[in-house]
Amino acid sequence: MATFLYKLGRLSFRRRHVVALIWVALLTLAGVGAASAPAAGNSSFSIPGTEAQKAFDLLEQRFPGTSADGATARVVFKAPSGEKMTDPGNKAAVQDTVKELADGSEVVRVTDPYQAKAVSKDGTIAYAQVSYKVSGMELDDAAKDALEDSAQDARKAGLTVEIGGDALQAVPHTGSSEVIGIAVAAVVLVITFGSLVAAGLPLLTALIGVGIGVSAITGLASALDLGTTTSTLAMMIGLAVGIDYALFIVSRYRAELAEGREREEAAGRAVGTAGSAVVFAGLTVVIALVGLSVVNIPMLTKMGIAAAGTVAIAVLIALTMIPALLGYAGRKVKPMGEKGKLFGRSKPQDKAVEPARSAKPNLGTRWASFVVRRPLAVLLLGVIGLGAAAVPATSLELGLPDDGSQPTSTTQRRAYDLLSEGFGPGFNGPLMVVVDAKNSDDPKAVFTETGDEIKGLKDVVTVTPAQPNKAGDTATITVIPGSQPSSVTTEDLVHGIRDAGADIKADTDANVLVTGSTAMNIDVSEKLNDALVPYLVLVVGLAFLLLIVVFRSILVPLKAALGFLLSVMAALGAVVAVFQWGWLSGLMGVEQTGPVMSMMPIFMVGVVFGLAMDYEVFLVTRMREAYVHGEKPAQAVVTGFRHGARVVTAAAVIMMAVFAGFIGSSESMVKMIGFGLAIAVFFDAFIVRMAIVPAVLALLGRKAWWLPKWLDRALPNVDVEGEGLRTRTDRGDEDRELVRA
Repeated sequence: MATFLYKLGRLSFRRRHVVALIWVALLTLAGVGAASAPAAGNSSFSIPGTEAQKAFDLLEQRFPGTSADGATARVVFKAPSGEKMTDPGNKAAVQDTVKELADGSEVVRVTDPYQAKAVSKDGTIAYAQVSYKVSGMELDDAAKDALEDSAQDARKAGLTVEIGGDALQAVPHTGSSEVIGIAVAAVVLVITFGSLVAAGLPLLTALIGVGIGVSAITGLASALDLGTTTSTLAMMIGLAVGIDYALFIVSRYRAELAEGREREEAAGRAVGTAGSAVVFAGLTVVIALVGLSVVNIPMLTKMGIAAAGTVAIAVLIALTMIPALLGYAGRKVKPMGEKGKLFGRSKPQDKAVEPARSAKPNLGTRWASFVVRRPLAVLLLGVIGLGAAAVPATSLELGLPDDGSQPTSTTQRRAYDLLSEGFGPGFNGPLMVVVDAKNSDDPKAVFTETGDEIKGLKDVVTVTPAQPNKAGDTATITVIPGSQPSSVTTEDLVHGIRDAGADIKADTDANVLVTGSTAMNIDVSEKLNDALVPYLVLVVGLAFLLLIVVFRSILVPLKAALGFLLSVMAALGAVVAVFQWGWLSGLMGVEQTGPVMSMMPIFMVGVVFGLAMDYEVFLVTRMREAYVHGEKPAQAVVTGFRHGARVVTAAAVIMMAVFAGFIGSSESMVKMIGFGLAIAVFFDAFIVRMAIVPAVLALLGRKAWWLPKWLDRALPNVDVEGEGLRTRTDRGDEDRELVRA
């Protein structure tokens, strides 16, 4: 592989005009496609195989034309102090609002609180429910403005009016912090390279790669039902890995220049060596992201595949466009150790002084030497520290966000609180029971029996009469729990209704299904929990085999996988501490704590594993290269840090800055993912890869690189260390010396 990539790097350097033209053309094509494509709506959220999804599909079939997937809004009214909603003036204001709402072109129906008995027992709170033909993301601005204007008219009459539901759902925005993250990355690159030109190359190529990836996602969003979160995730990961991959190749290029190579040769060798690490690091990220499809949640699958495609583009750009741009940059990219104009050109050194200066070890060398001398102490300290950070993960509570997780400053959250005050905490999470009595002899009797059974369960406040369809073979029953939607008690009630439904089926051959947002959340959490272990086995297993090929070792990949588990558990602990417990919530802009999103653990496992293997490959490949070329194991660890620690540190800081930039998002899911990935990179890069990994390798010695001979013969030789490349170029150097002689 190293030889192939070496040729690719030299070809891209020589044919830089063609390479640059190809990538610019792809960016233009993707941009035009994105601009001309229809706007994407809200990505449909289906969970194949779950009872809640089966009930939803049955409703679509048996109750056609009800717009079950359309947006809804609850306009909640509260009377002034000392008054009732049934007072003539307040009642007239509410009915005027209902009439005004019903005039909307996209409105299917509006319920009158007084006819639907939607007034609290104390008479102070009432609500009107508005149903729309289209989803919240597809609802036009005029309909949303009309909804808000109607509420404003009622407020003028003296009522407190708040609006809940998904009708006011807005496209999430990331805010200025995303730009700050990129700015921090730029500063780190300038400090690392000491040159604006060298620092600009990774940023430029990363932005081009992300531009192509996100534009392609935008262009296909409507056709493939991709939500806005998909492009945000692709941007987040694409920027991070795109900058990092380019950073490693540019750094290796400068190192090759420092050894006296010609620029084209240096570009070829940089792509042949660091590029090999980029390919395998990118493969681990792609495996982890594509592996999300095993969960069988379409939205998660699409997010993973889209992000994986952006990572693949980042790898291709790093391998081809970086050497092309290095050709354009020429002498503006200096050899390693030589400063550019930004920090002042380095002065010629006295030959007598130069060896003494060059003998001074850098920070990476000093740190690695310290770890090699005290490996056990460093190992224990790192493991105990990560273990302590992981403790909050034992209190992990999972759920999906609803209006109760919104900031208290939003009208959606205030409407949620008013409904809880007037009708009880369970009113915000009603359960819909669908009774399919098509195969039953007496459907009406089944409907009545089902309602009576549910009334006898614990934590049930209200059970509405069954509402049959026109055919009379299917009915819906609404159940109001006594507890809030995210509580364990409500989850137990859902399971209790399903258990009662199993008995009814045995007696009457009728199916009783539970659905609704609360039941859907419960089913999602259970499905994700069930998929976590198979997903871990698949992703970690495939990556483990890949790393065996890369490092030609059993213990090094095993150590990499175990270190990843420490990182992800510590990161989950930090997420729980901030988003569930509320630690540092003000600093992170978390206005409302609550359960961690159901998909967060499995998503973090996938993404963090891929990113963790990035640093493992980049750092340990240098150690392996030194060991293969004859150094002792302990010295190889130090050599790997001498060449790679500075660059890996810069790459980690850049990736943390990019991820942290998304903490400013208005969407709780994006905010949580940004924080989780940023803290996971910190734990993995600076504690696992920089401390635990060299400590373990120092303790294992030569055993770390042990591989059974039969397996060594069976594995393909991918030559990530560039041994074949070294032989090739060294032979070329000898031939040139003979010609000169």
